[in-house]
Amino acid sequence: MADRLLTTAARGWVRMPTAGRITVVYLLSRLVTTGFLALAAAHSSPLSRFGADATVDEYVVGWDAQWYWWVAEHGYPAELPRTESGDVAENAWAFMPVYAFLAKVAGFGNWGSGALLVSLVAGLLACFALHRLLRDRIGAPAALWAVAFFSSGPLAALFQVGYAESLFLLFLLISLDLALRHRYALLYLLIPVMGFTRPGVLAFSLFLALHGIVRWARRRVDPLPVSHVAHIVSLGLFAAVVGFSWQVIAAVVTGEPEAYLQTELAWRRNWIQDASADFIPFDGFVLGAQFWFAQWGLPAWAAVVALLLLVGGAAWLLLRSAHVRRLGPDLRLWSASYLLYLLAVFFPQSSTLRLLLPLTPLWGAAVPRSLGWRWAVLGACLVTQWLWIHSVYGLSQTFWQVP
Repeated sequence: MADRLLTTAARGWVRMPTAGRITVVYLLSRLVTTGFLALAAAHSSPLSRFGADATVDEYVVGWDAQWYWWVAEHGYPAELPRTESGDVAENAWAFMPVYAFLAKVAGFGNWGSGALLVSLVAGLLACFALHRLLRDRIGAPAALWAVAFFSSGPLAALFQVGYAESLFLLFLLISLDLALRHRYALLYLLIPVMGFTRPGVLAFSLFLALHGIVRWARRRVDPLPVSHVAHIVSLGLFAAVVGFSWQVIAAVVTGEPEAYLQTELAWRRNWIQDASADFIPFDGFVLGAQFWFAQWGLPAWAAVVALLLLVGGAAWLLLRSAHVRRLGPDLRLWSASYLLYLLAVFFPQSSTLRLLLPLTPLWGAAVPRSLGWRWAVLGACLVTQWLWIHSVYGLSQTFWQVP
């Protein structure tokens, strides 16, 4: 009887359309994540910011989700709040409006319900987009495994909480697919929506520039019409304008030219009290490396060496790794662009893993040939997902554990 049921299930799986398989994989992974969140809530530490009686509903609107809720309910401050020392304090200008207001609309005024719905649906659609992006490069079966890794990965809980990552990923994966297929016109609509969902569109501007250079270099084997040149150049400039426009909007509303940058630096001061009062590109990663090495009792020069090795290792993987190279030049260019963007603007801390989520296309390079190893990778994804949920929700006590 059991063998017959397994055979029937296997036949049904084989006959199921690809969209159905992706949906089943996604829904099963969401059930597992829900179980992990419920388990974390049941064993929540009394010292946790969520308390000993934590609930999954509280996790949905916890941590940075509160800032998106604040934006949806109260908008952005016309006057920047200040700390006792006179520095700009944490405030809503660090969070973009698209996800915040879309969640409010989707929940018919109940922001938490809307946020959960938007994140869930965007995550499913992002799985479809990821499969479409990868299937022509690694094959449809491997692309489905990449979707399984993605939907069950270490950060999979973000598909079920009030963070903008899943919505941004949806727009990003569709935009990358359009660029790779040379269907540029729709990007004029997607870029501003993506740019006002969460930071990162400046990396897409750099990607378009590199994409255009590669297309120009290969124009003899891959024809490059004048219309495509015009689209690539104008879209790259458009993405750059969108990327900087939030700073302009914040400056106009508050009357302070560096309102946005000073707001972002407010979070860095949680970690380094004597951080620079001005934003300096690439300074954050150097300071961050030195900060963490100091916590571990290691010298500052070792931090710089480690950072250089990390950057060199990432470059080697993108340039030389056979698994990454099979994804094609454009997805590697996107990965390089985003990593360079992070290196320029980010201070490495507890949110580092979450900030790496736009590198999702690289899941295509993580699919082994062996079926046994594929299951092993999926198992590792689930284990690390639990560890992440348990750490940032079940045990969360301070800003050191912000997801």
